[in-house]
Amino acid sequence: MNPSDPIKILSVDDHPLVRDGINFAIQSQPDMVVVAEAADGQQAVEEFRRHRPDVTLMDLQMPLMNGIDATIEIKRISPAARILVLTTYSGDVQATRALKAGAAGYLLKGSLRKELVQAIRDVHQGRRRIQPEIACDLAGHFDADILSAREIEVLRSVAEGCSNKVVAGNLSIAEDTVKGHMKSIMAKLQANDRTHAVLIAMKRGFLDG
Repeated sequence: MNPSDPIKILSVDDHPLVRDGINFAIQSQPDMVVVAEAADGQQAVEEFRRHRPDVTLMDLQMPLMNGIDATIEIKRISPAARILVLTTYSGDVQATRALKAGAAGYLLKGSLRKELVQAIRDVHQGRRRIQPEIACDLAGHFDADILSAREIEVLRSVAEGCSNKVVAGNLSIAEDTVKGHMKSIMAKLQANDRTHAVLIAMKRGFLDG
């Protein structure tokens, strides 16, 4: 790529108004151009193959394929791909999943007007770009225990209002096993009770996706 060439951008979001806002922010920048758009993860992978953008702006929650799975697939196609996540989800769990999948940056959509353009330049130049509040959350939970897949299943059922007995029936496990999982969950999340555990898990993003 010639250094004078504009940064080629793939914009991925299932909301047309968000993509329109991104286009508006970028069209006034002489050093970047939107070369393609996608409304879901599968389309994102297809458009990446077709256009090989320099930076992909990736939403997380989308139909057909979510942004984390799309990021994994794009990085499989091109390990050098540079992906900047744009999301409404501020929980450290989602951010950790995105970064482990290969994202180079993580921005909340509420800050796009102030930070998007510079974040694109930073990611394009090989730097990471994570909002300070997200970075603080990540650091604060760095040594925290992560809930297992089964614990998340149990907690998701509890969040829907199910009793231990109903959860046990739904998951085909013993009620005592459910109680054991809940004890572990509350210890890991430092929760006072079931409701507190659900609130913490929702805030951190364990129950997203």
